[in-house]
Amino acid sequence: MNARSKSPVLVRARSSVCALYGFALVALALAFTHPLILLAVAAATFGAARLSGVQRQLRGAVRFAIPLALMLAVINGILVRDGVTVLWRFGDLPFFGQLDLTGEAFAYGFLLALRVVVIIAASALTVAIVDPDDVLRRMRRSAFRSALTAALATRMIGVLTRDARRMDQARRCRPDGGGSGRRAQLLMVGSVAAGALDRAVDVAATLELRGYATRVAPPRGDRVPYARADRAVLASALGLLALLLIGATFGLANFEPYPRLNIATDLTELLYAALIVLTALAAPIVGERGRRR
Repeated sequence: MNARSKSPVLVRARSSVCALYGFALVALALAFTHPLILLAVAAATFGAARLSGVQRQLRGAVRFAIPLALMLAVINGILVRDGVTVLWRFGDLPFFGQLDLTGEAFAYGFLLALRVVVIIAASALTVAIVDPDDVLRRMRRSAFRSALTAALATRMIGVLTRDARRMDQARRCRPDGGGSGRRAQLLMVGSVAAGALDRAVDVAATLELRGYATRVAPPRGDRVPYARADRAVLASALGLLALLLIGATFGLANFEPYPRLNIATDLTELLYAALIVLTALAAPIVGERGRRR
């Protein structure tokens, strides 16, 4: 048994189904503002990260997201004047007019903050479980030229930056200091642009000599059949998307922040949230048990 087969299910599965799994979690967080659904998506995300061994990446993403989310909650509570539960009246303020802090605005702001944290955590989980090399291998036929262009452009940024730095140092070594002001800046930009065009022509000629100008696509690799891990993750991803479609179609998890906070919390919402968690964690749990057998 190799090291790949010993990895967790979400890490062992192919990149396409892992990306679909992460997309389903992010889509659920984007589609609902109901606190119970957001907490369910958060529990599913952190549970999947725990079972996959990538909880450290999620902790770093959450530490980054919490200050941003709290700032969003405070801004929403201060600037939004909707809601009937007035907590504090500041009166007329310059540029703001009548400023009232309402409980509904703060409650909705904190729910928006929770949504931001959940979305960033789900995105971090997707980045952690998707193998970028596998993505490039699977897209080499359809996005070959785009990938080559992006790689060359990224490489040329550093090259042009170093060229500009060397030109600036050479200009400063002149007896007159190379001049100053807008004229010197325009001359520098013109020199860097001319160098970029020269380099582009040289790179294009080199690529043409190496055969990149032909329209022959890279050879198609052997199709690898879906393994147990791939099927498990794909089933969970499709189940999450089905739950999203059902919730949007039947209007489940209704939430109205204004003018008065109205959160539907009956048995339907509880079962819907539980199904989200169970469906999301079914792949890592069932797939792991199948591997141990």
